[in-house]
Amino acid sequence: MELAVRAAAAASCSSGASLQLPRARAPLRLLGHRRLPARRVAVEAAAIAVEPENKVPQSNNSEAEVFACPVCYEPLIRKGPSGINLPSIYRSGFKCSKCNKSFTSKDIFLDLTVTSGTKEYSELKPARTELFRSPLVSFLYERGWRQNFNRSGFPGLDEEFQMAQDYFQSVAGGVLLDVSCGSGLFTRKFAKSGSYSAVIALDFSENMLCQCYEFIQQDDTLVNTNLALVRADISRLPFASSSIDAIHAGAAIHCWPSPSNAVAEISRVLRPGGVFVATTFLSSPRNNPFSVEALRPLRQIVGPVNTSYNYFTEGELEDLCKSCGLVNYSSKVQRSFIMFSGQKP
Repeated sequence: MELAVRAAAAASCSSGASLQLPRARAPLRLLGHRRLPARRVAVEAAAIAVEPENKVPQSNNSEAEVFACPVCYEPLIRKGPSGINLPSIYRSGFKCSKCNKSFTSKDIFLDLTVTSGTKEYSELKPARTELFRSPLVSFLYERGWRQNFNRSGFPGLDEEFQMAQDYFQSVAGGVLLDVSCGSGLFTRKFAKSGSYSAVIALDFSENMLCQCYEFIQQDDTLVNTNLALVRADISRLPFASSSIDAIHAGAAIHCWPSPSNAVAEISRVLRPGGVFVATTFLSSPRNNPFSVEALRPLRQIVGPVNTSYNYFTEGELEDLCKSCGLVNYSSKVQRSFIMFSGQKP
C-alpha cells in the first residue's frame, strides 16, 4: 500500500508539478569606466593584428540548436535563453518555421512528439511501450526492476557505464543523446562524467521523465549542468540530421515498436564519425521459447509473429546496424546480455 502511494506521488509531476529553477545569481557589478593606458591598448591591438586570418574557430556543439521539428525535421527556432540545460529550455519556446508548429516545456521536459499540443487526438502504442508509461513501473524501475537484469548476464550499472564510455572515447566532448533513458540511470552518469558538452535524456514515457527529473533534483551537481529532458518517439527523433555525436540506448531496443525504423533514425541524426552504443537481451530459450529459425517459415505464411518483446540474435543486430548505414560493428556478450556498437561513416 505504501509503495502504491509513493508511486502515485511520483506520478503527480505529470499533472502540474513545476520546475524548481535554481536561484538566479546576483548580477555582475560593472567596473568603473576608466581609461585603459595607451600602452596597453597598443599591445592588445597588436596582438589582434597578428592573429592569423585563417584560424578555424572551435565548434561548440552544445551551443548549436540541435532540436528539430518531429514532423518535417526543420531546425526549430528558439525564443529564449540559449543552452541545453533545464533552466534555459524551461524559459524557452520553440517553433518550426515550416510547419508553424510550436513546442514548449511541460514544466519538466520539452515535448517534441508529433502529437505535442493536440487536444482531441490520442493514440496507444504497443503494450510493451505503454507499460513503461505507467506511474508504478516508472517508480519501480530504479528501485529493483533494473537490478534484476543481472540474472540474464547484465554486468551491473557501473561496469555497463564504463563499457559504454570506452566505446564513446572517440566522440568525447560532443553531444550525447541517451534514448529510452527511463529514470535516467545512465543519463546522470554521463552528465556527471564531464565527458560531453551536453547530455540529452529522451524517453516517450512522461512518468519516466518525471522520475528522471526527481533524481536530478536530488543531486545539486546536476541541476546546472548541460542536461536536458526531452519527450520524443524513438522512430521520429526531433533532431537535425548529422547533429548528434553519441547515442546510448540501455536495455531498450527489445521494447521499441520498430527497431529498424529506430536505428535508421539514429543513423540519420548521428554526425559522421558518431557512435551508437546499445544493450539488450539476446534471444534465448529462456526469454523466447521459439527460436528465430523456427519462426521464420511461420512468418512467411501468416506474416509477423508478435511476441511481448523483440529479442534478437547477435547476427540480426549486426545485420540491422549495417542495413541502416552503420559501420565498424562491435559487440561484447555475457550470457543473454549484449552490448553492441556501430559508427556513422
